[in-house]
Amino acid sequence: MHINSKILGLLLVSIGFLMSCSKNDIATDNLKNYISTAPSHQKGGVIACAASKPTASEGTFIFFYPPPGASNIQYFESSTAQISKDDFGQYQKVALPQEPVFNGYLKRFVKGSAEDAWCVVTFEVLGVVYSSNPIRLKRQTKPTEWTTSAVIDTSIQGKPKFVWNDGSIKENTIYFQVVSSAQNDLITGTYTKDKWFQYYDTSNVVLNVTRTAPPVALGSGNYQFTLMGVSEDNWVNLVIQKSFVIN
Repeated sequence: MHINSKILGLLLVSIGFLMSCSKNDIATDNLKNYISTAPSHQKGGVIACAASKPTASEGTFIFFYPPPGASNIQYFESSTAQISKDDFGQYQKVALPQEPVFNGYLKRFVKGSAEDAWCVVTFEVLGVVYSSNPIRLKRQTKPTEWTTSAVIDTSIQGKPKFVWNDGSIKENTIYFQVVSSAQNDLITGTYTKDKWFQYYDTSNVVLNVTRTAPPVALGSGNYQFTLMGVSEDNWVNLVIQKSFVIN
């Protein structure tokens, strides 16, 4: 059967287009394939963790730090917790709403259901795909404890010291602490493995996400201290939020 060359050309273009669409759909929906199509990938390049909401609702927050220039922020999740966490072929893209945290300095995905699973957050910067270390969602098995149980010593002017203890779950390996203003602007964001942090002593800080140099001392006013106790699998066991005043 003779096929007109013009028709044949159109058929080949159509087949190529369909194959391209199929490839893009797979790359978008599956984490392994998405990463494989990127010119470069940096695993662990996204700072992220997850916590259950403070109320009795079933929801979960997935917090992450998006550096300036981050784009195409995506959320991938496994269908079950019973997987090898580094098998990225088990993660599928899930569309979740995003919310700003500390007026957008951080962000979080908001997940309504409570199933235990693994998840990964990704974004792109200058064509490079960055992915978080896998995060274990434990809303059902180990819901996050939200308290105000921190000791804040303001005896040294402008340099408060924050001291805390683990909550009921003793599995935290690192602590993320934020000092924020009355307007909810992040002033400092730091990580430590100790159960104390003093403003602005970085001698025990192991990771710092403070982008600009903060004031040497806090001026008079109202502030808030926020702490997250994070386990090795990036689940937040403890959240402390406590207001304080510098006179």
